[in-house]
Amino acid sequence: MSDSEEDLFVDSNGHRCCWWCAGDDTYQTYHDQEWGVPVRDDRQLFEKICLEGFQAGLSWLTILKRRDRFRQVFHHFHADRVARMRPQQIERLLQDPGIIRHRGKIEAVIHNASRAKELQKEYGSLAEFFWSYQPLTPKPVQHRRDVQANTAESRQMSGELKKRGWKFVGPTTCYAFMQSMGIVNDHLVGCHRYRPVEAMRRQQSGG
Repeated sequence: MSDSEEDLFVDSNGHRCCWWCAGDDTYQTYHDQEWGVPVRDDRQLFEKICLEGFQAGLSWLTILKRRDRFRQVFHHFHADRVARMRPQQIERLLQDPGIIRHRGKIEAVIHNASRAKELQKEYGSLAEFFWSYQPLTPKPVQHRRDVQANTAESRQMSGELKKRGWKFVGPTTCYAFMQSMGIVNDHLVGCHRYRPVEAMRRQQSGG
């Protein structure tokens, strides 16, 4: 067995999948249906950058299993509505067991909603800003060991967001966001999702 094959597992349908989603149906569904699919919808982009901030120090599976509740309490991540949330709502969220009860992260979502509106005004959309960090010459990932925690592009994105006042947007958080939103394709080349995701990325970029 090659090194790359050891980084894959075969699911119940006989598909080879990235190693990290093995052992949990929720994780595998996310891997098969969402992770890496290119997204240019501003609401979805704002939701994901917020949830990646909540993930800091935790596993993505922890956040994924609470995602529906996060959507409920944060107005489905419509930035206009989130930006208008008040201190008393924060106090209620700190008592909600369905989310991650971390004051700094909760306050960051509300704060970042206003920063997102500023980006939309300047760039026309969040998508225009975030997708400007797509690598010019992406390198397909062959092995688990080649998947990076952050990249030059994610460091640049993080630095620009921080300069604009965003919170909980470190380079690793930004790279996880880029991976999940299809700004990069980090499915292993041997994974059954690599080619479909890459085709969608090329289609949306006109390539």
